[in-house]
Amino acid sequence: MFRALLVAACAASAAAFAPSSVLPRAGARAPWWSWVRVEGSRALAVLGGVLTGFCAVAASKGPSMQLWGDGSAQGLSINAVPFLQRPPALDGTLAGDVGFDPVGFSNYIDLRWLREAELKHGRVCMLGVTGLIAQEFVTLPMFQNGKTPVDDFFVVPAAGLWQVFFAIGAIEFFTNGFKLTPGDMFSEGREAGDLGFDPLGCGKNPEALARRRLVEVKNGRLAMIAFGGMLHQQLLTKQGTIEQLVNFKAIQ
Repeated sequence: MFRALLVAACAASAAAFAPSSVLPRAGARAPWWSWVRVEGSRALAVLGGVLTGFCAVAASKGPSMQLWGDGSAQGLSINAVPFLQRPPALDGTLAGDVGFDPVGFSNYIDLRWLREAELKHGRVCMLGVTGLIAQEFVTLPMFQNGKTPVDDFFVVPAAGLWQVFFAIGAIEFFTNGFKLTPGDMFSEGREAGDLGFDPLGCGKNPEALARRRLVEVKNGRLAMIAFGGMLHQQLLTKQGTIEQLVNFKAIQ
């Protein structure tokens, strides 16, 4: 398959330099825009061939996502950055471990503390993405929405924002037993991200729990990217995300 794609890419590039089947008549001078059109078409053909070959290489040797069910050392055979050495601390035992740590944080910071931070940020962003979408259609009583869901933050009274701030701080302190540093957070053997919250009993089945852990990590990472994109999109366009999809307006 890979060789077939490379052959197709080379054929597309070579076709760009094939002579034209229609030649100008002797003594006739073609207008300049016809030359631009022909050369532009050839350039696009070359670009298409190069991109096809690049995609084929990326598909075979590029970044990979971890699959569930690879065994106890999930992801150990996968290296997200092929031209870099896999960090030794990323041994594939954590869900979603694809060896991605180009900066080398795992060489200096407790991996459990890093995973705790990743899971918490992912959980917050999953809620945040839901909120950015829901606020386009839902307005709480006694409140008035801003122009975009991001503007709603500035509509909330300062006292309400302080309440949210202290509530989040209290949850962070009490759920961790006032242990927040890498040195003491896991002193009692708690697993990263495990706060004892499972009202539906989803963790009773070990096999289902392993799959759900991987699902949570992947969805959390996607939500962090999505939240950052939606936040900047609303700040730049002054439109809600769904509103811009339905009624696109260019940035003024």
